[in-house]
Amino acid sequence: MIDVIDLKKSFGKLEVLKGVNATINQGDIVCVIGPSGSGKSTFLRCLNCMEDPTGGKIIFHGVNIADMKVDINIHRRKIGMVFQQFNLFANKTVVENIMLAPVHIGVTDLRNAKISNFFLPITNLFRKNKKQKQELVTTKAQIRAEARENAMRLLNRIGLADKADVYPSTLSGGQKQRVAIARALAMNPDVILFDEPTSALDPEMVGEVLDLMKELASDGMTMVVVTHEMGFAKEVASRILFMDQGYILEENSPAEFFADPKHPRTREFLSKVL
Repeated sequence: MIDVIDLKKSFGKLEVLKGVNATINQGDIVCVIGPSGSGKSTFLRCLNCMEDPTGGKIIFHGVNIADMKVDINIHRRKIGMVFQQFNLFANKTVVENIMLAPVHIGVTDLRNAKISNFFLPITNLFRKNKKQKQELVTTKAQIRAEARENAMRLLNRIGLADKADVYPSTLSGGQKQRVAIARALAMNPDVILFDEPTSALDPEMVGEVLDLMKELASDGMTMVVVTHEMGFAKEVASRILFMDQGYILEENSPAEFFADPKHPRTREFLSKVL
């Protein structure tokens, strides 16, 4: 699904990623671990070009989304993102947060289709193979209704249907992160990127978020997770990537990674966190 080839990222003179290579296949649960400052979050944010790579390629479904000529917003529709600090919109209710992206994209696509149909008689004058008008099978009201129905289905799934019409400020940290995950799921993504999803939570709230992520993993969702939760990585990951100083130093299955780490820096790191 994703091929990362010689990925580099610099902030001014600071080189954070120094040539990262990785492959993420459909159904993978890839946990990225390593010390603070190793480049983990920058690597994750480059995967959907929230940070523009300085060099290298990111091939997503056969398209190099690191190419500046590519419309990244089209491809981001299939790449969900869950942030460390939740990033919910405080002025919108829980259900409105989840509906926001599907409604925006649905309305945008509807508007573009209407514009295309309006100009079609003119553009067809210059085509050998004439195009047909797009059949408009929905309205703005229908888009909103379908988005709300889907949002409520997701809220039922995460056990927060009773919080649909409250604002994020009334939720606990664990509830906010579960809503953020539901918001990512609302776009029916092919992959979800998690940037340390439990690090901002109180210890007693970590479990409810990890349980939801385990459920997604068991359903076959492709996930790339930057995490400090070694237990989660050991239990759920299909592969572990260990990063340090802008490189992936080791990649292995959880069983091999934790039982028999190969790189000296990996052994040093694990000796301090386990």
